[in-house]
Amino acid sequence: MSSLLADKVAVVTGASSGNGRAIARAFADHGAAAVVVADVRETPREGGEPTHRMIENETASRTQFVKCNVSSVADLDRVIEAAEPHGGVDVMVNNAGIYTSQDFLEVTEEEYDRMMAVNVKGVFFGSQVAARRMVQKGGGTIINLSSVAGLHGSATFATYCTSKGAVRLMTYALAGELGPRGVRVNAIHPGLIETQMTIEDYPIVGTEVGEDFLRRLPSRRYGQPAEVADAAVYLASDLASYINGASLVVDGGMTSVL
Repeated sequence: MSSLLADKVAVVTGASSGNGRAIARAFADHGAAAVVVADVRETPREGGEPTHRMIENETASRTQFVKCNVSSVADLDRVIEAAEPHGGVDVMVNNAGIYTSQDFLEVTEEEYDRMMAVNVKGVFFGSQVAARRMVQKGGGTIINLSSVAGLHGSATFATYCTSKGAVRLMTYALAGELGPRGVRVNAIHPGLIETQMTIEDYPIVGTEVGEDFLRRLPSRRYGQPAEVADAAVYLASDLASYINGASLVVDGGMTSVL
């Protein structure tokens, strides 16, 4: 087992499924002392045992599940509090998010508000409640999951691009404010990753659209959640001790050529 994250206590939102599940497991595999799994649901969308059960059965890390709607600051407070018995949060991963594609002219106020509540408010206050504790402890690191949609615009994704662009600039601003207090803040921008979002929510994987997309993608394949998790492990570790206010793009070359 790697010891890159030895003695670290991590909180990962949206950790029951997809990228969040992979990140939580990777943290445990790399020696995290404890991983708090926060999500609105306990069961993985892709099947299998709950993330916290997988971690406790297959790794040496301590773990627990906390039900959390990231649009609720009270829920986020409870998640950070759950890390206290383990020593307090050292690494906060704001991963929870939702994804939709719509004609801009048809987007309702309710749909817009829901996207912003989860994808932006959840990251903002998730960062805030974690940073308060990290400053008290003398340092920590925050990792925000943005997207390639936070780097460039895309038709029918105006709401999603708006939210992920906000996460990118929020990350830069927080790095400037929290860096002097010992807290690093960075963003990961996944490209086309094979999760339930790209299989069910907006079907790309396994479709003709997806195959056409792959022919134009330098790496010629979909990314895997484990590859996003590897990026998170790096940013959470001391290997990235001088990385602050950065965007780490994990997209197989997508934004370089498309």
